[in-house]
Amino acid sequence: MQDPQEPADTGEEWVGAREGSRWTFLTNHARILLEVARDPQARLRDMAARAGITERAAQLIVNDLEAAGYLQRTRVGRRNHYTIDSTRRLRHPAEADHRIEGLLALFTQRDTAEPTA
Repeated sequence: MQDPQEPADTGEEWVGAREGSRWTFLTNHARILLEVARDPQARLRDMAARAGITERAAQLIVNDLEAAGYLQRTRVGRRNHYTIDSTRRLRHPAEADHRIEGLLALFTQRDTAEPTA
């Protein structure tokens, strides 16, 4: 599995990346939430791999999101199905007037939009 501290192998470097500077704008909680939005039936191991974190870290994040009311987990056979409450607000007081639906729309629209030339 790829080191989560390294840029994805896309042929591009992180924008503004420099030696010793490994921060990103999105937290792992946001990344897992976006993975659930993209595929509500994804396995934790797959979400973790796409987010660049361990499966255990993904499990803890899903538990956090569920306890805070952002996710609901339903058992369907041997798999979990996740439902997001997109009306929930961002947690930081500076962004608390925004719902997570905006964040989800921003990053999931990009996934389905046709590339522009």
